[in-house]
Amino acid sequence: MFNLLGYGWLTLGSLVFGLIAWFILVFSIMRHKKRRDSQSTTIVLSMGFCAIALWFQIYYTNYLVTIQDWTALMDTTFTLNWISAILLIVTITLNIINIILYKDRTSE
Repeated sequence: MFNLLGYGWLTLGSLVFGLIAWFILVFSIMRHKKRRDSQSTTIVLSMGFCAIALWFQIYYTNYLVTIQDWTALMDTTFTLNWISAILLIVTITLNIINIILYKDRTSE
């Protein structure tokens, strides 16, 4: 399926899904006083988009191993490691902020 479109789109897709994960949370944090419902849907959506973004990168790395493009792996692995860590840390931090804001609003 992926070879019909090429594998380069996986990196772009990963970036898009990672940004969507952050945007969902930032939007929820900005509107936390206006929302009446639970934040569980927002949290699940953001973590889901984060997981998809990471899976795209894992799939692309697997593709590079399959075609034995060791140079590309050596060039991208260090950056991929840091970008994945940043994506996870920011997503988890935004989720924690979202939970704290929701908890503070419901305890009033």
